[in-house]
Amino acid sequence: MSDKIIGIDLGTTNSCVAVIEGGLPVVIPNSEGYPTTPSVVAFTPDGSKLVGQLAKRQAVMNPERTIESIKRHMGTKDKILIDHRVYSPEQVSALILQKLKKQAQDYLGEKVSKAIVTVPAYFDDAQRLATRDAGVIAGLDIVRIVNEPTSSALTYGLHKINQTSRVVVFDFGGGTFDVTVLEIHDHVLHVKAINGNMQLGGEDFDRVIIDWMKAKLREQSDIDIENNVVALQRFREAAEAAKIELSSCSSALIKLPFIAEDHKGHPVDFEAVLTVFDFNRMTKHLVEAARLPVERVLEDAKLNVSHVDQILLAGGTTRVPAVQQLIRDIFQKDPLRAVNPDEAVAIGAAIQGGILAGELDDILLLDVVPMSLGIETPHGHVANLFRRNTHIPIKKKVVLTNNTDKQKAIKGHIVQGESDKASENKSIARFSIPLPRTASPRSLEYEVTFSVDVDGIFCIDVVDDQTGKKVDIELVRTQGLTREELKDLAEQASLESAEETIVSERNEATMQAQCCLSDAERMLAKNAARRLLAEQAAVRQAMNNVRNAVLEGETSDILKRIEELTGEMSRFGKTKTRGVSF
Repeated sequence: MSDKIIGIDLGTTNSCVAVIEGGLPVVIPNSEGYPTTPSVVAFTPDGSKLVGQLAKRQAVMNPERTIESIKRHMGTKDKILIDHRVYSPEQVSALILQKLKKQAQDYLGEKVSKAIVTVPAYFDDAQRLATRDAGVIAGLDIVRIVNEPTSSALTYGLHKINQTSRVVVFDFGGGTFDVTVLEIHDHVLHVKAINGNMQLGGEDFDRVIIDWMKAKLREQSDIDIENNVVALQRFREAAEAAKIELSSCSSALIKLPFIAEDHKGHPVDFEAVLTVFDFNRMTKHLVEAARLPVERVLEDAKLNVSHVDQILLAGGTTRVPAVQQLIRDIFQKDPLRAVNPDEAVAIGAAIQGGILAGELDDILLLDVVPMSLGIETPHGHVANLFRRNTHIPIKKKVVLTNNTDKQKAIKGHIVQGESDKASENKSIARFSIPLPRTASPRSLEYEVTFSVDVDGIFCIDVVDDQTGKKVDIELVRTQGLTREELKDLAEQASLESAEETIVSERNEATMQAQCCLSDAERMLAKNAARRLLAEQAAVRQAMNNVRNAVLEGETSDILKRIEELTGEMSRFGKTKTRGVSF
């Protein structure tokens, strides 16, 4: 088992994995040779699972069984139905993590069990816990969850920034937007404030282009493709390609032959030119939506733009020219461009993994709670526990007591958000402290410790003040998986992974057998006239044994027969021909 701790950027649109080698971070390419892997999962009609590039390629022909942008559903009770089987967001994310894990194992040539996984800085408690649960299902020990902007700051490195710097990380990905203010000083990354929008990302820009394409198609042919899933998928891919092209060109030609049929059953093609001017006009509201979180984070950090030394970029949407112009308009300076924004987060996660594994010098990360946490009062208000931008890890102790006669439990409701009304915040969890039936009012006291760990995940511990013993309480998360569901899914995934490994090993052995058989056939054909029949028969018998093992035997039988055939081929090659040295 490797001691390596890999770094994973589990993205909405694309994911990336990196590792420290020789003291330097390295992005690990996928099997197709690309540094990033599409965060796409698909199920074929025969039940096979596809993840990454292969899943994305077949999406047009198999849209109903293809899952994209699962990150936007993390921390919810949402379910995805595929062929009468239900999948949770954690299960789908786990398949992506397994793909990245295997990618790293193939690169390193050894097993990997530990990872740093990044999340948007503005991810709430439920979303962070769901990410950790996805790691459990994938068979990965997520040793730390790191905020994406903080990870990006690590990537740029302390040696590339002034010894003391105030830095803004502008992280605009496929599905989320974060902005973080950090102060860097003497090997300490001190997060001062974070803000963001979890429903703003590159996919929203794609959706604007798709709506424009639909309108153009209706103008051209009076056709509505709203219920045509294949045509919609082709529009999605074309929209993404056009957006990327407009990052460096003044216009993009979108040409899709036979996109649909008209009312007479005749094929209809789609062709249109999208200019940067029209793209900027249509997406102006999305670009401007990024301005408010920037203003809020600077206000929370008690800074104005003149105090900011550097702006760092992460996420592919930062390539949109209008987004870059927004950054220049706000900060009156250009951002740093030292690192590929698609890889910055994963590289930073690998650096953090290298620090924890002892491969790199220690750098202290002081991160914060993204949103306030509180407990609902009897009147529906919120009693604050932790204000947003409070540094983590953090604890707060509160004494709770029973209020009425024959009260069965002390119950509480934890919410996350900035409103004073509990109903206007996000419900995180409910807890229940069981009470003895004979207790009179206010006769029992419990010391409750509320805490947020280094991953930004909320926890509760309860101690009976009279006995000093820890009390087992029932903590029910409002969103995501129950602990029983998580255990079952992890066991199921482990079994499926073991079965897939067996099938994969057999397929590899079968391919190896076919190659060996082909080599043997060529060798026999080349030397048929110069060899005794008995010598050839030994090789042919070994070849038959390989074929039979492929048809009926276990993987170990195939490998054994391949080894025997290889031995016969070696002896055949060393045998002298009739009086002639070969």
